[in-house]
Amino acid sequence: MGMTFVEKVLARKAGLDKVVPGQIVTVRPDHLLMHDNASAIVGKIEKDLERWGLIDKELPIIVLDHVIPASDEKTAAGHKKVREFVRKYGVRHFYDIGYGVCHQVVVEKGLARPGDLVLGSDSHTCSYGAVNAFATGIDRTEASALLLTGETWLRVPATMKMDLKGKLPVGVFSKDLILSIIGDVTADGASYRCVEFHGDIEGLTVGDRFTIANMGVEMDSKGAVFPFDEVTMEYLDGAGVKDTNPIWADDDASYWSEKEYVMDDMVPVVSTPHKVDNVRPVEELKGLKFDQCFLGTCTNGRYEDLRIAAEILEGEKVSPSTRLIIAPTSVSELSKALADGTIVALVEAGGVLLPPGCGPCLGAHQGVMAPGERTISSSNRNFKGRMGCKDSEIYLASPATVAVTALFGELADPREVL
Repeated sequence: MGMTFVEKVLARKAGLDKVVPGQIVTVRPDHLLMHDNASAIVGKIEKDLERWGLIDKELPIIVLDHVIPASDEKTAAGHKKVREFVRKYGVRHFYDIGYGVCHQVVVEKGLARPGDLVLGSDSHTCSYGAVNAFATGIDRTEASALLLTGETWLRVPATMKMDLKGKLPVGVFSKDLILSIIGDVTADGASYRCVEFHGDIEGLTVGDRFTIANMGVEMDSKGAVFPFDEVTMEYLDGAGVKDTNPIWADDDASYWSEKEYVMDDMVPVVSTPHKVDNVRPVEELKGLKFDQCFLGTCTNGRYEDLRIAAEILEGEKVSPSTRLIIAPTSVSELSKALADGTIVALVEAGGVLLPPGCGPCLGAHQGVMAPGERTISSSNRNFKGRMGCKDSEIYLASPATVAVTALFGELADPREVL
């Protein structure tokens, strides 16, 4: 019997010939991701660091992205502590405010490569499955121990196989696809499983795959991953990544479950409050009024997402009954959107541009909602209070649906304007 993708990665990293689901393995990850929370993680082990030092200067990746620039004294002090740690211990992979959202930056900088194992103190670390890495979130205590020892233990997940057939229709995007899958699987339907995507994936860009892998955790998976193919290779070549060691499942691998999704049948959808798996077709809720429209985050803030929105809003004006907030996922993606007029089109339409980062997604600043307000967002979570107010509502949708809703001030179907 062959092995799945995650079984092969964990066997390699544990120095074993074979592993099986449920087995406990000790592994040495290629990298550990942290963001603003690095100050709290380092704070747990300050005395140990003084005595033993950092195990490996190449291991940590730190990106300041959650609340940037600092919104208050407490946040500024946390950022200062991170910078001091970086200087003191010679951390090689540090990206201060302005680079963008940590997950996008990690992939852009070639720090998550095919076949790698990347752990992160953020649940959306699973995003790197877009480029054939096994990436998953861990808690802060595990992260602090990794800084000292360079190793941790993991339980080998079973795997779900998802076979994608056909092609997404015009006006339907990867966000609609993954929301539809989550609506079917449910918010805990992939609990402690790794999800492999197979089938007709050649039409999905790395950006599409990033969106899908990013939201793997919203069905409670440990990771969501795509195979290495020409699309991946072309993207990584552009990022200057040459040293790759891709892994994929054996043809006779054993799966916990298998599902098939026909992309041709997909329609624009929204995830309604307050759970990501509360998914309904846009058609059923057309006309629903929105106070705020948010375009951005690690899920859908790349150039291709901004371009889709610009195609809808260019030469138009955002409805006076709503507001449009834009947070590009990285400075690199922002630069692409500046170069061809995408940002100009969005700003002239009435969009408010934020610095590359997490922005309103976590509800800390730059777009906090008021009681009774309703936001449609291209982000990945719509939990109660997620955007800073427990008495507001968040709907999740594709960038196209967010843009067309901004245009009319109410939920609309992007297929009607594209």
